[in-house]
Amino acid sequence: MNYCSTRDRQVGRTAAQAILQGLSAEGGLFVPEEFPALPPLDELSRLSYTERALHVLGPFLMDFPADQLRACVRDAYAPERFGGLDNPAPLAPLSGERWLLELWHGPTCAFKDMALQLLPRLMTAAAGIAGDGREIVILTATSGDTGKAALEGFRDVPGVRLLVFYPRDGVSPMQKRQMVTQEGGNLSVCAIDGNFDHAQSAVKSIFSDPALAARLGQAGMRFSSANSINWGRLAPQIVYYVSAYCDLLAQGRIRPGQAVNVCVPTGNFGNLLAAFYAKKTGLPIGRLICASNRNRVLTDFLRTGVYDRNRDFFTTLSPSMDILISSNLERLLWDLSGGEPVKDWYRQLAAEGRFQADDSVRARLAAEFYGGFCSDEDTCAAIRDTFREEGYLCDPHTAVALKVCRDYREETGDAAPVVIASTASPHKFVNSVLSALGQPLPADEYDGLRVLEALSGQAAPAPLKALEGKPVRFDSAIPREGIRDQVLRALGL
Repeated sequence: MNYCSTRDRQVGRTAAQAILQGLSAEGGLFVPEEFPALPPLDELSRLSYTERALHVLGPFLMDFPADQLRACVRDAYAPERFGGLDNPAPLAPLSGERWLLELWHGPTCAFKDMALQLLPRLMTAAAGIAGDGREIVILTATSGDTGKAALEGFRDVPGVRLLVFYPRDGVSPMQKRQMVTQEGGNLSVCAIDGNFDHAQSAVKSIFSDPALAARLGQAGMRFSSANSINWGRLAPQIVYYVSAYCDLLAQGRIRPGQAVNVCVPTGNFGNLLAAFYAKKTGLPIGRLICASNRNRVLTDFLRTGVYDRNRDFFTTLSPSMDILISSNLERLLWDLSGGEPVKDWYRQLAAEGRFQADDSVRARLAAEFYGGFCSDEDTCAAIRDTFREEGYLCDPHTAVALKVCRDYREETGDAAPVVIASTASPHKFVNSVLSALGQPLPADEYDGLRVLEALSGQAAPAPLKALEGKPVRFDSAIPREGIRDQVLRALGL
């Protein structure tokens, strides 16, 4: 199994090389040259999550020795890392043949743990397989959850240094506290005066700077990424869609071969792309439902074929989706277009802020995807209504997906079973959830956490409660133009 770049088909890498490099030198993303078929799903349905993961990931990571990959996967998904659960991604049933795929039982209480507990182990193994002995410097832009999950996953990993940049006013108070109190000797966290897109664009430009790469090489370092631009971040996300389908089979909720729709709240498109890739391996997925917040650039693209980031940027109640440049869309377009137009489209996006897909791609998008969006008011209503009607407390991102899923069913009449990605614990967004439930906001966020526990009857995750009183380690903030200089300072260059 080899990988090529979305902007140069002639660039070839093994899985280990692609994971170590993160982003191709010309700015493209690595994609597999083929998609292996899943084993029979009735067989997978009898296996544990770890065993399913090995069957799904093995063909994508063929240069990893089988015993080494098994050790990586077993360690990453050990029950003690996921609240004592043998299945780290359980399903919670709702009425109307809807199931919430709970992806937030890991150490940082967000879906990024499902990949970022495994990625450090894959990267360490990849360094042994295809590395050159240089220290790995991971640059990560975050809209809230990736940063903490990467910090936790790469904390004190030998031979790795991690630098995280987040928008100072674009994350929840709990997300910020998770990052600025993070322990570990190989980490750096810095806020920027800007949004996630500014941070992500700066990180990508650093990756694509040959002079800077040479400078790092002279210092015995190399760049990589923990964002979903890295194939090692994206591949593990395919697993939980396969596992969810297998759980439904095992529970007798669906018939073998029955198609299930998937609804995902998304900003950078990685989580929904993973579902599309699961479908390409043979998983019976029907419609892929893309749920956006007020920053509806993906919804508009799926409906019109025009990607246009020349629009107002909004800070919303679902901050991890406050994104206008959705990196993983490039991988989807490479697949749907055959690859050739992608380089020109993204050159146009960089120069003009927009591009238009051709008619054949638009037809494929219409056949596979549905795009919808949700206002903050509707987000609050979805949190409130789901709690009142189902007794289930969800976070603002999951609420966006619930609302868009309802819109899809009403608009299309498609009542097929649907798996809805629940991407974060509601306790990470205390103020937003309490407001949605009509509750006054305590002055202290941890008092709010206790109020939310009492209202819901659900204990807040232990990792969040442990943050109370923890000292702040990282309090620096820089202009967004200063990210490159900050990287050089942090690395002593």
